[in-house]
Amino acid sequence: MQDNHEHRIRNFFQKGYDTLSTFEHAAIEKILHRNKDAAPKDPGKLTFGQHLADRVASFGGSWTFILLFSGFLIVWVILNSIMLPLLLADKSGFDPYPYILLNLFLSMLAAIQAPIIMMSQNRQSVNDRLSAQEDFEINLKAEMEILSLHEKVDELRVEKWEHLLQIQHEQIEMLQKMFERHLREDHGNS
Repeated sequence: MQDNHEHRIRNFFQKGYDTLSTFEHAAIEKILHRNKDAAPKDPGKLTFGQHLADRVASFGGSWTFILLFSGFLIVWVILNSIMLPLLLADKSGFDPYPYILLNLFLSMLAAIQAPIIMMSQNRQSVNDRLSAQEDFEINLKAEMEILSLHEKVDELRVEKWEHLLQIQHEQIEMLQKMFERHLREDHGNS
């Protein structure tokens, strides 16, 4: 298993594990030991409950739901406050003014809808955390690539300076030889 990690590291960094910096060591350990069981689930593989929770949360947080529910409340109030008292002999609807039955239904709806929406939000927050972790690892990999490129540019710069110094050294030697030859010729002529 360690050989496999070493091979992957060599392929990525183009150098051995022992030659990496402390930052690169820490980054590699983080990536290699991440939680592989926490992979995001395929949306096609949701359980019935998860799929239902997502649908309820999606519908419960939409303008369609708000408008339909507002319409239902208005119809309920008009039916129990105006229409049924006019039609019935006892002058009251089946749920008169304080609307106790309506309050009961609203409480039951809230009691059922809230946990379903929370299940959907919890699942979404897990997906968001996994996505953030993947983004972090991608950014970390990009940063390591940038560091690697910086090192390569620095190496090229050092090589160029060494090459320039070597050329300068050769030029100085040539100038010294020319100067010595010129001195010999001048002393030989005088």
